[in-house]
Amino acid sequence: MDKLYSRHAVRECLRANRRVIRRLHIGEGVEDAPIIREIRALAQQQRVPVSTAKRDFLAAISRDTQGVALEVEDYPYVDIEDILDRAAERGEPPFALVLDGVQDPHNAGSLIRTADAAGVHGVVIGERRGVGVTPAVVNASSGAAEHMRVAQVVNLARVIDELKGREVWVSALDGMGKQTIYEADLRGALALVVGGEGEGVHRLIRDKADFVLRLPMHGQVESLNASVAGAIALFEAVRQRRI
Repeated sequence: MDKLYSRHAVRECLRANRRVIRRLHIGEGVEDAPIIREIRALAQQQRVPVSTAKRDFLAAISRDTQGVALEVEDYPYVDIEDILDRAAERGEPPFALVLDGVQDPHNAGSLIRTADAAGVHGVVIGERRGVGVTPAVVNASSGAAEHMRVAQVVNLARVIDELKGREVWVSALDGMGKQTIYEADLRGALALVVGGEGEGVHRLIRDKADFVLRLPMHGQVESLNASVAGAIALFEAVRQRRI
């Protein structure tokens, strides 16, 4: 059982309607906020029980509940086939984001939010080396994780092989890449791999990638935050795919 928190995360969970929802908690004194009224209406449509919550109850969940929390069953992960099916349903070449060792919930949530905005068909995360879709990740994604198809896999390298076998080009984002994201062709079936905050993309995954790309860096720092770098690369792919 998870407890989601923050107004946008709770609203998007109710809008997505992908989880079993047990109860909505609304804090005292926030009932008249427009988004809270929208959340209550969505809960009533789905026959979700609604309770008035004391401040201490919400504070025990998070310091950032914004006066609302939602009791839900575990996140509904999908498999790789579901991600490829979504691309087929849209009549588009597959477009996936792979997170290799991203452990910070804020980075993971931000990347999932960006992936949703970019029209990515699904996100793949490693079970052992990265953060899962926790309430903190959902909050950091502003609820986008509730709409995104996310596959959590045991063996990321095996999934890379599977994607390549399905004619999906795999590109790893790494500072040592020979090409920049602006020199590569990102228009076809694509899985973009973004590495974690410390090690970046692991060597095995990098070696399996069809090509390794970098961002052109002109300042004094050597790299960007994982979520920023990933966002830039994702939207370069979007730009090319819309030409």
